[in-house]
Amino acid sequence: MSRTNQWHHLARAIRCVLLAGGVIGLSAPALAATAPGPAPGDQQQATRTGSTPDSTQKTPPKPADVTQLGGVQVTAQSRAQQAQDVPIALQIVDDQRIEAHAATDLSQMDMFIPGLVIGASQPTQPSYELRGIGGSGFGIGTDPAVGVYVDGVYSARSGAALLAFNDVKRIEVLKGPQGTLFGRNAAAGAISIITNEPSDKVEARARMRLGNYGERHADVLLNAPLEKNMALRLNVVDNQSQGWLRDNASGRHYGKNDDWGSRLSWRLDATDSTQLVVTWEHERLKQPPQSAISLIALSSDPSQRAPYPPDPNAYLDPLQAPLYNDAIEGRESRRYDNLSAHLYHYMDWGTLSSITSYRKFSTYNRGDYDGTNHISSYLDTANIESNRSLYQEFKLSGSSGMADWVGGVSWYKEDARQESQTNLFTNSIDSMFLNIGVPTGTPDGTLFHYLDQVFMANGVPFQLEGNPWGEGIRNHLKYSSTALYGDVIWHLTDRINLTTGARLTRDHKRFRWYNKPRVAAELDQIVDLLEQIGFWAQAGVDPAVFRQNIVFTDAVGLNVDHNDSWTDFSPRVVLDSHFNDNLMGYVSVAKGYKAGGYDSVQVGSEFEPEKVWNVEAGIKSVFPDQHLLLNASLYHYRYSNLQSLRLDPNTEGSGVPRYVADSSDQKANGAELGAEWRPLDGLTLHGNVAWIDSTYGHKLTPSGADISGQPTGIPKLSYALGLQYAWQVGSGRMAFTLDHAYRGAGRCNNDSALQGTCQISPNFAVNGSYTRSDARLGWTSADARWGVAAFVNNIADNRRVLGIDNISASVLGTPFAHISPPRMYGVEFQFNY
Repeated sequence: MSRTNQWHHLARAIRCVLLAGGVIGLSAPALAATAPGPAPGDQQQATRTGSTPDSTQKTPPKPADVTQLGGVQVTAQSRAQQAQDVPIALQIVDDQRIEAHAATDLSQMDMFIPGLVIGASQPTQPSYELRGIGGSGFGIGTDPAVGVYVDGVYSARSGAALLAFNDVKRIEVLKGPQGTLFGRNAAAGAISIITNEPSDKVEARARMRLGNYGERHADVLLNAPLEKNMALRLNVVDNQSQGWLRDNASGRHYGKNDDWGSRLSWRLDATDSTQLVVTWEHERLKQPPQSAISLIALSSDPSQRAPYPPDPNAYLDPLQAPLYNDAIEGRESRRYDNLSAHLYHYMDWGTLSSITSYRKFSTYNRGDYDGTNHISSYLDTANIESNRSLYQEFKLSGSSGMADWVGGVSWYKEDARQESQTNLFTNSIDSMFLNIGVPTGTPDGTLFHYLDQVFMANGVPFQLEGNPWGEGIRNHLKYSSTALYGDVIWHLTDRINLTTGARLTRDHKRFRWYNKPRVAAELDQIVDLLEQIGFWAQAGVDPAVFRQNIVFTDAVGLNVDHNDSWTDFSPRVVLDSHFNDNLMGYVSVAKGYKAGGYDSVQVGSEFEPEKVWNVEAGIKSVFPDQHLLLNASLYHYRYSNLQSLRLDPNTEGSGVPRYVADSSDQKANGAELGAEWRPLDGLTLHGNVAWIDSTYGHKLTPSGADISGQPTGIPKLSYALGLQYAWQVGSGRMAFTLDHAYRGAGRCNNDSALQGTCQISPNFAVNGSYTRSDARLGWTSADARWGVAAFVNNIADNRRVLGIDNISASVLGTPFAHISPPRMYGVEFQFNY
């Protein structure tokens, strides 16, 4: 289809949506009004009585009155509004939904948020994807396309982008570009996490969760007013488990949880109109790394080499195959600290706020990357990061009869260091040389093994095999970003609004690569000693061959620096019409932006900024007589220069594959539908559906595959359905929750086999469609003091292969896979005061 025809069809779809909205509006004049949002004066009064505009009093049970459908107050547009009045496609996850899934972080709920995909098998290197756009935040030179914000502070750098839930009030998942209000790196959307703040009510809670695989989750909350104008809130979370996967040789457990976090928040009402909230957060994570399940059957002989090239017809089913991992010092750990201050000053005509945040974290992630415990194919990689960032924002907002407005300025500074390591043994280097045909000048094609045979035959008491070999690239990033933004909702009539907004951003990055000379201390001792006694000269061998890098080969031993700046102007325009008090339609055009960057493992590489234009139309409606809420949207976007990690076979270099940052242009058409229905008192049914057709523009991959016009791999259809039912049992209250989610099969292209994202073996499915169902049954006493519940996640125990990793397949013959967790169940006990 031509570009002109695509825009023509989209324009016609938009007209249809607005026309349908008008017809519904004319046919339902008697619909009752939804709960109105708070006026600015109400916000100020709330603050004077001990709560901010986004205060966090204990969430009451949802009323049965259907006029409250969609009546959740959100801050998606940097101002307090009812969700149904916000002309943005969004999905809200409140604390009750988090509790229903016994979730400890957002990745455990992404199936129930259609359009959102979170890769969290490595919590210090997660990936986020919204509406098919994500890329990867791995590497300090790249940034994600989905912005994660905690209480308004950007938190999407990989090491701190996925933290355990700690006193969360709600999560707003905003779909589509959010560059104007949220800034850079929200080109695909934003995830805004709002936590609870100290209140003037004494509150205490203790909760314990026990489950299979040794799960032990506990959290304790204490909220206490210290004086008339001061309050303190403390929350501590400890999440432990024994793991759901066991190494067949070492007995080590994988899939374990070992995560501890705390949050301390202090609120001071300095005056009747000025409030300060200071928060300190701390988290410590330490657990085994991601497991790698080999697809190749090997004997117990550690010197046995895997057959080369690997035959997909002989691959093992990773859901049934044994686990053998041997990464030396393999672990994944993180230490995270954040200190933030939110200052609010309320005036009769507006509100001035300030956000200041200092964050630092360090992560270590070293895991197996060959899926075997054979020294002949040993390969592990490590990602080591440290990061410090400082954020400051000043925002001024107000409201008049003509317009609601918000404007501000923000400044962000980051200092990050990273080391990417690849670790092998001389045995696995021999396997590599032999498999890819590197000329060694020896009869059997190996280097270290052949020389050991010569040593043995001549009585030389040295052994070159069995020695470790490590290579790594160190990176240093200094990043600063300054932005000026404004957003105005113009009230053209009582029912028609025009929103105009824009953000001007200036990004500056200094980036350094230092490719370290390879480290092999034990091998060097032998090589140096043999050189001193003249062995190499007599044998006609240059000992330099043992000292050169074979994985990271560019600019070894040199500092390489790049320094770049980018300026962007990101506007948005939204027209919304309230056909009546319960029906709103909108159309919007918005731009998203992400700064350019660098590939951490490609010395001297750089790429230009990402940009996306999104056109969208939608309706938001409530039908009180039918006890129904219904929201829908259609969208089309064009995305340029999307950054993502892609496996590069590196056949023109050393032959050693690696993951590199790769850019592409993409486009998509999509539709989303959300509904909530309350047919009976105490019973709520809900559903969300997302459909998307995402394809590449002109694209040639690093492997040489032409995927122009082909699918990006994103499934077309995903949906989530659920019900909640509550009823009285004696003096207490029972509540049952059931949720079911579906995600369609991934769509393949000419590069999918190399990337391991589509079917390559007849023995198991990869990236196929899958489902998940979660349930919870709980009882709460009449005074809400006591509660007990039972839960089960993934009821049918559906397991799937998350993907195949071919990074070692083309050189060692050892492809491996990652799999999803099994069914989880347990009981929960809670006490509230």
